[in-house]
Amino acid sequence: MKKRKTYSPGFKTKVVLEVLQERETVREIGRKYEIHPSQISTWKSQSSSNASTVFEKGASKNDDDKEKDALFKKVGQLQLENDFLKKVLGK
Repeated sequence: MKKRKTYSPGFKTKVVLEVLQERETVREIGRKYEIHPSQISTWKSQSSSNASTVFEKGASKNDDDKEKDALFKKVGQLQLENDFLKKVLGK
């Protein structure tokens, strides 16, 4: 079974920006990056529907920042537990 390709948000943004520049057709850009033109159109519509959130005042952290914060919190908790166990077992 063939595994689906996943694309980073940065890559999707790059492709959508190329489409918006209108230097090449969606079909040409699709051939260039080996992506179906309908997928590019989907990304374009998603970006335009979410564009208003870019300029919101006090915009919330994106999902990557939230995940990073959660991971740092977990690492800190594990370090505390590790230090505690070293003290207890070291006796």
